[in-house]
Amino acid sequence: MRIVGLEEHVVLPVLLDAWTRAGVQPHRYGDDHPVTQRLRDVGERRLTDMDDQGIDVAVLSLASPGVQNLAAADAVSVAREANDALAEIVDANPLRFQAFAAIPTSSPNSAAAELERAVTRLGFPGAMLYGRTGDKLADAPEFDDLYATAERLRVPLHFHPQAPVRAVHEAYYSGLPNGVGAVLATAGLGWYYDLGVQYLRMIFSGVFDRHPELQVIAGHWGEVILFYLDHVGILQDMAELQRPLADYFRQNFWVAGSGTVSERYLRWTAEVVGTDRMLYSTDYPYTFGTRPGGFPYLDTSGGTARSFLENAPFTEQEKAAIGSGNWERLTSHPNPPEQNRAAASRTS
Repeated sequence: MRIVGLEEHVVLPVLLDAWTRAGVQPHRYGDDHPVTQRLRDVGERRLTDMDDQGIDVAVLSLASPGVQNLAAADAVSVAREANDALAEIVDANPLRFQAFAAIPTSSPNSAAAELERAVTRLGFPGAMLYGRTGDKLADAPEFDDLYATAERLRVPLHFHPQAPVRAVHEAYYSGLPNGVGAVLATAGLGWYYDLGVQYLRMIFSGVFDRHPELQVIAGHWGEVILFYLDHVGILQDMAELQRPLADYFRQNFWVAGSGTVSERYLRWTAEVVGTDRMLYSTDYPYTFGTRPGGFPYLDTSGGTARSFLENAPFTEQEKAAIGSGNWERLTSHPNPPEQNRAAASRTS
């Protein structure tokens, strides 16, 4: 069974430099921490970890928040340089690596243009976004051109969470002992609510009605929303949606677990969206090592990524589809003529 991991993070020097200049403080460990070292590695260490996990192909993407909290001018240049660097990494080992493009959403016109370049010139299968851009949420009207471009190119947009805004952090996550609040606001819980609400805003504000073929990949088992879909459904008439709320998740969303090992979540996701809408990811390298207290994340050292899927309560055909078949189906559409030419020149 071939397994493609879709949420496999990397930090490039150009991104670190840009974060430092902008004073962006992403949630990350110290420079000498194994997670930080793995974020910066795209060579033997990462390949060894992939082999240990049982991952055949890693679709690389910039660690959150990518370029989305940079000023427009910096975001455009950093995204372009980062995408060129990611393309070189993929070219050096195309059997093991693919990549999601970085998109400078702080400059909406440039965002659509960079997605077009990354897909048609660099051969990327899609892009990674990070919810908010500054204080603008994912349903802001200025992103319509970006969504229209993704729809036209028929490439998916994978969204990844970022920390909630300061006011939310202060109201809900401050004042807790032993640093609990900072983690609760991010990897513990806050990330998922922050992005899940934005998915609902995209639906209720008509993004998918205007772009009915737009495809979005949601990690972390759907960022909470799948578990409350029946409750949220009471709003579909009020919002005057063109389709039942659940249909958007079954027609516009693909869901992956982001390294969270939970058979309950796995079965629930299959029940809500179907195994033909499920993808796979390990959230590397944040899943590296054994978590204390039985925290339900993959231990990358023991082949858990593969064994979790192999032991899933699905047919062999369904497991193969989740492992790689659905990803290949999502990205195997006929490419635009420019992309065919680009792919040919890059492999010649």
